[in-house]
Amino acid sequence: MKTIAASLFLFFISTTSFAQDKGIKALKDESSKTFKKDLVDTSKTIWKKGGSLALNLNQGSLTNWSAGGEKFSLSLNNYLNLFAFYKEGKHSWDNNLDLAYGIVTTTSLGMRKASDRINYFSKYGRELKPKLSLAGLVDFRSQFANGFAYSKTSAGLDTQAITSKTLQPAYILTSLGLDYKPNKNLSLFVSPITARWIVVGSQELKAIYNVPLNKSARQELGAFASINYLKALNKTVTYKSKLDLFSNYKSNPQNVDIFFTNVITAKLMKYINFSLNVDLIYDDDIANTKPGRGPAPQILQLMGVGFAYNLGK
Repeated sequence: MKTIAASLFLFFISTTSFAQDKGIKALKDESSKTFKKDLVDTSKTIWKKGGSLALNLNQGSLTNWSAGGEKFSLSLNNYLNLFAFYKEGKHSWDNNLDLAYGIVTTTSLGMRKASDRINYFSKYGRELKPKLSLAGLVDFRSQFANGFAYSKTSAGLDTQAITSKTLQPAYILTSLGLDYKPNKNLSLFVSPITARWIVVGSQELKAIYNVPLNKSARQELGAFASINYLKALNKTVTYKSKLDLFSNYKSNPQNVDIFFTNVITAKLMKYINFSLNVDLIYDDDIANTKPGRGPAPQILQLMGVGFAYNLGK
């Protein structure tokens, strides 16, 4: 009887000990899971980086084609966008770089530039209240290569006149104002205090951009507004737009300078995209490419299908 009682007592002790060990282990595991979950939930991504690369190539040729046309044509357009957005607490810093260059060559016209852009934008903001920040920005805009305006002489011959060179003109803008972000897709920056420089070192280009012959830049002081919009319309189509408005206090403030760029991209396949770019520029200080005519809007439209690759997420 004593032996049976002793055996039952030992069994009870061992079972209780095992249950306690199992319960303690379960509590430790649950605690570890909770700690890891909380650690993930409370952490925030400070930097968001990414970009996209696009290459569009089009080629055509005609042989004994009765409808007429170019015997051979080839166009190549390259586009690179890089961005880095910083957000922590009340501080934010947005950086965006757009680079584009394209050429077109035909049998009759030879090689010409189709697109050319360098645009860097940087904006730092300090939150005053939700959706509204005090911000300062720097914007740089220029181009890579020489540009020409093409026309014909009275004899019907092709002629060209240079209108730009590498980094000439270069537009440099600095501004301090208020930045309003009603949602993640839209931002509106407004400033009554903005300085802008139009930098042109070449003597033959200064008259085109109204830069004094004895100076390398023309300085302007005025009001500035910038609207930036980026929206994924669906899983495959994205729309990106930027509208900059500048009024020069020193000269004809009613004539507002406009820089308006729009890009629509649609993913057709994993690495194949459709893209449509439409840019509009108006500045009454820039001479018309057609002699004898007044200032006029500058319009660029590019459309193509080609290789595309996303850098980051």
